[in-house]
Amino acid sequence: MSIKVNYNNMMQYTLGERGITDQQLQDHVDMALQAHAQVEAGRSKGMQEWMDSPYSPQELIDRINQTAQRIRDNCEYFVVFGIGGSALGAIAMFNALKHLYYNELPRSVRKGPRFYVIDNVDPERLNALLDIIDIEKTIFNVITKSGSTSETMSQYLIAMDLLTKKLGDKAHEHIIATTSRTTGNLIKLAEQNNFETFFIPDGVGGRFSGLSPVGLLPAAVVGIDIEQMLAGAKDMDERCKSNDINKNPALAGAVLQYISMQQGKNVSVMMPYADSLKYVADWYCQLWAESLGKRLDLQGNIVNVGQTPTKALGVTDQHSQVQLFIEGPRDKVITFIEVQNYRSSYTIPHGCEQFPNVNFLCGHTLDNLMNNELHATRYALTQRGRSNFTIVMDCVNEYNLGALLYLLQLQTAYTGAMLNINTFDQPGVEGGKNATYALFGRKGFEAKAAEMRSSKPDDDKYIV
Repeated sequence: MSIKVNYNNMMQYTLGERGITDQQLQDHVDMALQAHAQVEAGRSKGMQEWMDSPYSPQELIDRINQTAQRIRDNCEYFVVFGIGGSALGAIAMFNALKHLYYNELPRSVRKGPRFYVIDNVDPERLNALLDIIDIEKTIFNVITKSGSTSETMSQYLIAMDLLTKKLGDKAHEHIIATTSRTTGNLIKLAEQNNFETFFIPDGVGGRFSGLSPVGLLPAAVVGIDIEQMLAGAKDMDERCKSNDINKNPALAGAVLQYISMQQGKNVSVMMPYADSLKYVADWYCQLWAESLGKRLDLQGNIVNVGQTPTKALGVTDQHSQVQLFIEGPRDKVITFIEVQNYRSSYTIPHGCEQFPNVNFLCGHTLDNLMNNELHATRYALTQRGRSNFTIVMDCVNEYNLGALLYLLQLQTAYTGAMLNINTFDQPGVEGGKNATYALFGRKGFEAKAAEMRSSKPDDDKYIV
């Protein structure tokens, strides 16, 4: 396995009195064993069907690849409509594994359609997209499990209206639905309109759906080897079937984060040192926040637990956020992602001999500069007693990305088990959804509308 987790800088060994002791790790072994057993007991059940994703049947993979090849051969634009987990996995995969200026490459180099994800309902964004695509040469992948996600279904209605006006009874050929097999609105629309359809397993929530058809179809369309990605996830799953924190990196990470939370470190920073992994941090933020931020434990007690995730990018945010990380509150755990071998390199040319504070860079490579800055930042944080650990990847490729995503999913599941919460629901999200429905006068939400009307209005004295 070409991914390792280095947690030296979480421990007393390097941090001194502010670090976690070996005894503290030992004291949490029983909790780790219980968490591991709980997650394993839930495998393939309820909302843990995501653990089956690395073992997807070959016929599904073949169908995804065949559909993707047809799209590559016949379309100029591929647009994903989705939000949250229905979008972030595809965005992370695309940015990690394709050319960072993929859409600007000529078709002969891309060998596939231009790729866009519209994950918000800002009208300027959708109109901007419509300015640059030819709808007759576009496939829209509508992703919503329920088929009632307001944002995604609004986008669907707009696209379907435009396609119908332009193409008549051929409009359905430009829509692919990714949704539930058995319930919801989108599967009904797919059956009525003869949309090509891929299914999200009932036990796979949005933030755990990246390795399902939700993420795999868009990935395959842009030419990503999805079989290699699943192979990496499968090997990570096999590795993490061990309940020994010295062998299971996801379990070790969960224990370290749990202890850190008990110490008041309630912010989790994800900081990759690779532009290609920038959106993995975005994906992680949803995974960690929505899974662990819970009001109630499994017994119904009010606990209000969770660790706030935030994202940073090395080295960009050394000139932005690192000042806070080093000298601000001691409330953070920083997770670095280190890439040992970049897919390209660039040697800094000689020059500026009259400026020693510039000339010392000459002859070195940009990737050498990137990794030295990572090591320097780790060192500076550690010297100040600031908790940090590093996920080390030998390179960014399909296999390693699949392993990384699955590692973080398992770490989240173990941590939720330790916190004694339901890791896989999101009741807090429903409050905002229900209030939105009420504002639109949706049938069935009259009580919520009345409740909102009775709330205190804004007081002008608090408006400047």
